[in-house]
Amino acid sequence: MAADRSKFSNKFGFIAAAAGSAVGLGNIWKFPFEVGNGGGSAFLIVYLVFCFVLCYPILVTEIAIGRKSQKSAAMAFKPLGHPRWSIVGILGVFCGVLILSFYNIVAGWVLGYFVEMLLGNFDIGKNFGTYIQDIAEVGGYTIAFLIATTYIVSMGVTKGIEKASKLLMPVLLAIIIILTIYAFTLDGASEGIHFYLVPDFSKLNLNVIYRALGQSFFSLSLGLGAMMTYGSYLSSKENIASAGVYITLADVGIAFLAGLMIFPFVFSQGLTPEGGAGLIFITMPGIFETMGPTLGVVIGSLFFLLLAFAALTSTISLMELPVAYMVDKHKIKRKKAVWYSAGIIFLLGIPSMLGNGYSEYFTSFITYVGAEKPVNFMDFVTDVASNTLLPFGGLMVSIFAIYAWKRQKLFKELSVGNPNFTKTFLSRYIAFSLKYICPPILGIIFIITVLEIFFGVKIL
Repeated sequence: MAADRSKFSNKFGFIAAAAGSAVGLGNIWKFPFEVGNGGGSAFLIVYLVFCFVLCYPILVTEIAIGRKSQKSAAMAFKPLGHPRWSIVGILGVFCGVLILSFYNIVAGWVLGYFVEMLLGNFDIGKNFGTYIQDIAEVGGYTIAFLIATTYIVSMGVTKGIEKASKLLMPVLLAIIIILTIYAFTLDGASEGIHFYLVPDFSKLNLNVIYRALGQSFFSLSLGLGAMMTYGSYLSSKENIASAGVYITLADVGIAFLAGLMIFPFVFSQGLTPEGGAGLIFITMPGIFETMGPTLGVVIGSLFFLLLAFAALTSTISLMELPVAYMVDKHKIKRKKAVWYSAGIIFLLGIPSMLGNGYSEYFTSFITYVGAEKPVNFMDFVTDVASNTLLPFGGLMVSIFAIYAWKRQKLFKELSVGNPNFTKTFLSRYIAFSLKYICPPILGIIFIITVLEIFFGVKIL
C-alpha cells in the first residue's frame, strides 16, 4: 500500500463524495423525463429493483477493487495480479473524460439558466434552441463551471473533494425538499403524484425495462471507474458493504424526490409528463413564470441552483478520473494534472458545444446505419460513452470479480472493516448477483444497445 496516499477523513466524507458522484443531472434532469416516457410508476419500480439487484453488487465491487489496489481505475488491476485487465480501467477513464466533455456543456446551460432566473427572464425557455447556439454566452458559463470543478479537485481529496461534497450534498437535499413541499401545494399536484406513485403495469414493456436498466446504471456512476478511484482513498477500517447501501439509498432517494418535485409542477400546468429533455430547459421556466414575478424568481432560481449543485458533485468525480490516473501513472503533481485534464476536456467539449445548431457539420455529425436522420456530436458521444461503454465496463467488472480475481479475494477485501461479512445475507446476495445476474443482463443490454444505435437493428 502507498503510505502517503490521500484518504477521506471519515466514512461520512466518503459516502458524501461517492453519493455526490452518483447524484447528478442524471437523477434530477434525466430521471423525471425517463419516468414520464416510461409511463410513470411502472418505470420507477423497475428502476428501483435494478438499482439494488444489479447496481449495488457492482458498486461495492468497484469500491473493493479500488481500496485493495490503492490505485486509480486505470492502474487498479495490476496490483491485484491481473495487468491485462488494465484495459478495462483505461476504457473507464476514457469514458469518464468523454462524458465530462459534454456533461460540462449541459452544466453550463444550467448555470446560465440560474442567472436568467435571478434576472426574471422566464422567456429563456421559449428561446432554448437559440440560447444554446450563443457560443459566447454558453461558452462563458461552461468555462466558469469547469473552473469551479477544477479548483475543487485541485485542492485534493480531503480539502477539496470531501469538503465540497460535505457542503453540497446537504444543501442539495435541503433545496429539493423545499421545492418538493412547495410543489405539493399547487393545484393539480395530486394528479402528478398519482401518475408517479400509482403503477399502471399496462405501460410496462421490454423497452421500458431496458431504459430503466440504463438509467439505474448511469445514475450510480458505474462502469467508468469513479467508484474504484474513490475506493482507493477509503480507509481500511470502513465497512464497504454498508457504505454501498448508503450510497445507493442516497442516489435513489434523490431521484425519487426529483420525481415528487417535478410531476406536481408539470401536472399543475396541465402539461404532458412525456416532455423529454426539454421538460427542464423549455417547460420549467414557463411554469415558474406563472407563479408571479417574485415567487417565480425565487423558486426558479432555487431549482436551477439545485441542478447546478447536482452537476458539480458529478463533474468533480469525473474530473478526478484522469487526474488520479496522471498522478498514479506519470507522477504528475495534482495541480498540474488537474489543469492538464481541464484543458483536454474543454477542447473535447467544443464540438458538443458547436453541435447544437451553431455548426452544421457537428449538428449533423453522423448518420447511423439504418437511421433516417443524423445525430449531433453531443448525442454521438453520449451513445458511445454513456450508452455503450458504461454497461460494457460494468460487465467486465462483474466478470473480473468472479472469474479472474475470484470471489474469495473479493470477500476478503469486503471483510476488512466488516469481519462478519461472509456470514451475512449480503455476501450471498452479492456473489449470486455478480455471477448469475450482472453478466447476462449487462451483456444483453450492451449487445442490444450496439445493434440498435449503431447498426439500425430494431429489437425493442
